[in-house]
Amino acid sequence: MSQKLPCTGRNSCILIRDALFLKHNTLYKCCIHVKPLFSHSVAEASSKGDVTAGRLAHGAAELCDKGNMTANTSSHVQPGSSITLSCQLKPQQYSKQCRIAIFFNSSERNSSYSSSVSTRFLVHTYGKHMFTCKTLCEYGKKLICGIDIESGNPPDEPRNVSCIQQGTDGHPICTWDKGRLTYINTTYVVQLSNGTDVFYVSKESLDTNFGSLALSKLNFDSTYTIVVAAFNELGSAFSQPLVFMLIDIVKPHPPKFSVEFEHSSATNCTLSWYAEAQVQHCRLRYRPLTRHSWSMVENLKGEKCSLYGLEPYTTYEFQLSCKIHPKRGLWSNWSTYQNRTPEAVPTGVLDVWYQQQDGGSQQQNISLFWKALSKSEARGRILQYTVTFEALDQQNPVAETHLTTQTNYARVMPRVNYKITVTAENSRGRSPPTSIVTDLGIQDLPPPQAVSAIAMGNSSILISWKPPTSSTASINGYVVEWADTQRNARLEPHPAWEKLPASSLSTVIAEHVKDEVCYQISVFALYQDRAGQAASVKGYSSAKAPSAGPQMFTTLHANGILVSWEAIPAHQQRGCITGYHIYLQKRDSQVDPRVYAISSMTAQRSLYITDLQPGEHYVLWMTASTAAGEGPWGNSELICLESAGEWMTVVLTCSIFIFSACICSMPPARKALHSLLTILIPQWQSKAIPDPANATWAKKYTSVKAELRWPSSLFLPSTSTFEEPEPTQVEEAFVKRSTLALQDKALFSSTGSKGQDWALGSSRGHEEPRYKPLPSAADGEVREQQPPDLYRRMVEAMEHTQNVPGYIANPNPSTAPPYLPLGAGTAEDVPELECHPLSVFPTTCLAPMFPYEGNLTLDTVKINCGSLTG
Repeated sequence: MSQKLPCTGRNSCILIRDALFLKHNTLYKCCIHVKPLFSHSVAEASSKGDVTAGRLAHGAAELCDKGNMTANTSSHVQPGSSITLSCQLKPQQYSKQCRIAIFFNSSERNSSYSSSVSTRFLVHTYGKHMFTCKTLCEYGKKLICGIDIESGNPPDEPRNVSCIQQGTDGHPICTWDKGRLTYINTTYVVQLSNGTDVFYVSKESLDTNFGSLALSKLNFDSTYTIVVAAFNELGSAFSQPLVFMLIDIVKPHPPKFSVEFEHSSATNCTLSWYAEAQVQHCRLRYRPLTRHSWSMVENLKGEKCSLYGLEPYTTYEFQLSCKIHPKRGLWSNWSTYQNRTPEAVPTGVLDVWYQQQDGGSQQQNISLFWKALSKSEARGRILQYTVTFEALDQQNPVAETHLTTQTNYARVMPRVNYKITVTAENSRGRSPPTSIVTDLGIQDLPPPQAVSAIAMGNSSILISWKPPTSSTASINGYVVEWADTQRNARLEPHPAWEKLPASSLSTVIAEHVKDEVCYQISVFALYQDRAGQAASVKGYSSAKAPSAGPQMFTTLHANGILVSWEAIPAHQQRGCITGYHIYLQKRDSQVDPRVYAISSMTAQRSLYITDLQPGEHYVLWMTASTAAGEGPWGNSELICLESAGEWMTVVLTCSIFIFSACICSMPPARKALHSLLTILIPQWQSKAIPDPANATWAKKYTSVKAELRWPSSLFLPSTSTFEEPEPTQVEEAFVKRSTLALQDKALFSSTGSKGQDWALGSSRGHEEPRYKPLPSAADGEVREQQPPDLYRRMVEAMEHTQNVPGYIANPNPSTAPPYLPLGAGTAEDVPELECHPLSVFPTTCLAPMFPYEGNLTLDTVKINCGSLTG
């Protein structure tokens, strides 16, 4: 805590610890009392009532209730000092069963079974060292006493003493450089004298590098002297005296000011400020924000200043600083103000050139290009450009005016000569017009020769060329145009360009140029501001080998493979691609691969490779190269051409198929082929499929219909003629039979016409089974009988008869529905059949398996052609 201690008499003394102050050749001896600092361990023991602290006259010592602990040095030493520590027990505390030991930071240094113990300790480090004395008995440890030794440095001489006061109404603050750290408590005292009185201000400090103290308020008329003293337990030091007046150390507050432009002037302004009352001298500096250097205005008096010759539409930074006296005192900090000057009429002239293309039908396409004005030429924000076309060679020319915000303009116009003017416009006016005259008579527009691009690094490319070989028109300049080869035409519609005079045959381009990017560079010769034919070349500022290989695709052919690939993405090319290499190697071969080199100048994206062995497996991969080297390969392909035998089989098969199709398309050839097949194919394959209704068994079956007494309309025609019947409605009737009927086999015999008999036998022989008679309709037992089931049983019986014709194959009863031709009549036309014991139909039937209703036609009959004979 700071305190002011007056010392006014010649022999007066302030108790500042053994410090000597030299003032006007008079010795003042002062002392200050500093309270002793007790260690943590000693304070803890005292708080328990076990320790009563005290000091001896020589060296450091601690006197406690149970014993004493001493050191042969003071409590503050410098590193490298050797200390002898001793501990002495009081008589009533001594016991032969206990040891007495000295500890350093809880680590035992030495012990003894006597009433005292000593140890030597060499100090190596800064800071506090804690030593304790304890007794060690069987029942535990007991604290006897303790002492603290601090290690540090004596203070260095305070240097660079300075005082400053912020504002005229503040308090001085003095600062100084302490020097090296002391690591122990050090007190700094500032002695301030005005020739009559002396004041002292003290402050304790431990480990900061710089010291500072605040003084009381001073007056402007006195001269003051300051001396800074530093002292601690190891020594003391004093600074050199600093003599000053208040006007020398006062630093005024930064002034407040504003900037105004007179009558909206773009080049002149007035600054106004106000500061503290005592301030009489100021200075000003200003600059555009785009510059680093300042323009200075010194010795400003008053509170106003005017500036002239500023740049229009430019943001300026103004800074102002003041002090009390022109030759003495401190400058205030800079106060800052920023403002932009108003716009002015553009002064720059646009640099315009054009391209002309024939559009047919007496039309032409005129494309105009120009550079935007520089900031100093535009003198404001350009709002738009005005383009005027005035047709020449006309009696009453009419000017067409068009507006655009771009730095180019294209329009289709009638095929005549024009005078074209272009101006730039901001809020204050238009720039001077730029005029060009188109000339349709210029026809010979050859390009420049020997265009080259050399990488310069640092995002720049050197472009050089030679003049066109011959031209009838005069050249008034050149245009160099460049664009990224991978640019997006929609996002970057217009390349960067630079216009040069006719005397220039080289230039270094750096605008919009990046390293490791490939650019398409074109050079035009200007013939009366009209661009001629372009000479193009690719260039780059710096390059590296590609970071990836091209994506490759292969297509197999009969005698080779077609290899095609895609361009490497732009960010992986890292320069201009100079060529590609395709590698072909047999799988598991130790021989070097075959290499095919393709130059990028050909714009080739595919290669056909021949001389491959059929049936051999090849590995194919591909790389790309720049001027910096070859990059890694992309994807690889494993390919194999089919052998000649496999190809011949495929070719012959296709040829036979095509030949057969051609033969069959001609009627004479088709007829001859039919005759040939008739001879080669078996006869049964060529026979027509007979109608089951015309079969012999079906005709003979009608002779027994009177004996069966069964409605013939269910299965057979009602007439005696066996012509192809018309489909009729089938009346289906079924009977319920017993379980025994499921095992019957029917035997049917008839004495029909021509003496032919029909017999149905079982697979066990010709044993005649027994059947129950069919119930009549009058019994009320008639139920619906399914025709497919009845027909299936009849066919099974016929298969066991030797005289059955082979017209009808035996269908699988579980899958194929049987068929029985129907007569053309109805149920009323056929007499009712009586039940016969030897009926061909079973008396009962299974559950319906094939539900047909309505007409029974040939569509439901499954016929095996192999069993039909006529």
